[in-house]
Amino acid sequence: YSTDFEVHRNWLAITHNLPLSQWYYETTSEWTLDYPPFFAWFEYALSHIAKYFDPQMLVVENLNYTSRATVFFQRLSVIFTDTLFIYAVHECCRCVNGKRAAKDILEKPTFILAVLLLWNFGLLIVDHIHFQYNGFLFGLMLLSVARLCQKRYLEGALLFAVLLHFKHIYMYVAPAYGIYLLRSYCFTANNADGSLKWRSFSFLHVTLLGLIVCLVSALSLGPFLVLGQLPQVISRLFPFKRGLCHAYWAPNFWALYNAMDKALTVLGLKCNFLDGTKIPKASMTGGLVQEFQHTVLPSVTPLATLIFTFIAILPSVFCLWFKPQGSRGFLQCLVLCALSSFMFGWHVHEKAILLAILPLSLLSIQRAKDAGIYLILATTGHFSLFPLLFTPPELPIKILLMLLFTVYSFSSLKSLFRREKPLLNWLETIYLIQLVPLEIFCEIIFPLTTWKWHFPFVPLLLTSVYCALGITYAWLKLYISVLTERISVRQKAE
Repeated sequence: YSTDFEVHRNWLAITHNLPLSQWYYETTSEWTLDYPPFFAWFEYALSHIAKYFDPQMLVVENLNYTSRATVFFQRLSVIFTDTLFIYAVHECCRCVNGKRAAKDILEKPTFILAVLLLWNFGLLIVDHIHFQYNGFLFGLMLLSVARLCQKRYLEGALLFAVLLHFKHIYMYVAPAYGIYLLRSYCFTANNADGSLKWRSFSFLHVTLLGLIVCLVSALSLGPFLVLGQLPQVISRLFPFKRGLCHAYWAPNFWALYNAMDKALTVLGLKCNFLDGTKIPKASMTGGLVQEFQHTVLPSVTPLATLIFTFIAILPSVFCLWFKPQGSRGFLQCLVLCALSSFMFGWHVHEKAILLAILPLSLLSIQRAKDAGIYLILATTGHFSLFPLLFTPPELPIKILLMLLFTVYSFSSLKSLFRREKPLLNWLETIYLIQLVPLEIFCEIIFPLTTWKWHFPFVPLLLTSVYCALGITYAWLKLYISVLTERISVRQKAE
């Protein structure tokens, strides 16, 4: 079983047995509570159902307890909470422009979108094989997106505020929400050229949004503020001592940076530019979550990643402010914020790529360019999740599921845009095809060699670095596409 079974079992036990004042101080297990308070209350509610399945799972000291009843309850709770995700997908499909002609229901944009979201390979393996509650959380996010697309701004703002207090990783996309609500809800009218009509600014709307944020935050953090424990909660939510990268490097800019540092270190040792006795062995490749120092390149601090992330999202936020383009512009900004944060954030998990893939699904059925970018990002991002399922019995399962989803994605989107030019060029196609020999080497050839004893991290390193190239390319291509679209709109307006 994945470690996340024990993580959530421990959180069930903590919230069920201990008083509120001890939730963020308990340290019996290494998997301490590090999600916002709403998720802790979510675990508390589940614990009162869990006791009817197996009360032993709620004993804090029962570390790594995995009875059949415990695992069954945890699996069942994920399936049950996914009903919110299903409803959110239904609402998102209602927002899709269905004017594109289709011969049958299988070619309708709404049907394709529903399958891309409900059958998403990454979400399926992360939640239902690896085990987490991402479907429930993404359900909240997609429902908030749907409400904003339906111009139900206060509902959308409320849902997103609640989501932030369930899992703070969604702060990645908060700039998109903030700017879009300010631009579309707080300013009630535009000039003929699309620029802001400053006199239309509504203090009432700003006040309502502020009240929503304050009330949700008070419900979530208020009890800990009264107890004087807010600093402790914040320290759990933002543990900067965990290091720049996760045990398995997320396929982002820092994976490429780390690989470059490794390559320069090897070259420096070969050329006698570096002293091998002063270089820590297995630094950054032992799979441990820890602080580390780069050998050749400058070491990266949390502040540096924050600055890089801020610079990366800035153009998308400017585009949304000056040329909002309605809900489409909001979705573009949301995806770019998610991707930029994934690319440059501190201690990013590989699963965070889903934060960009899922909302990009909504754009993929609207334009061929977006469909092409989606295929690159989804295929590469999903492949980067393969190391989560590392046991031999899981190998055929993840390959089969990945193939089914990928084949459907390519065939359905190609059929939807069959009258336009190919979705991928020859270079992009070659890059994606090379994922096959990479998987064969990592999963079949490498374990048969003696290298696995001396360089056990090589398969993870190769997967991370190769996928980082594809995700970086998709990020840049989407940025260029968005900026080009905004320039084109501006030229037409003039």
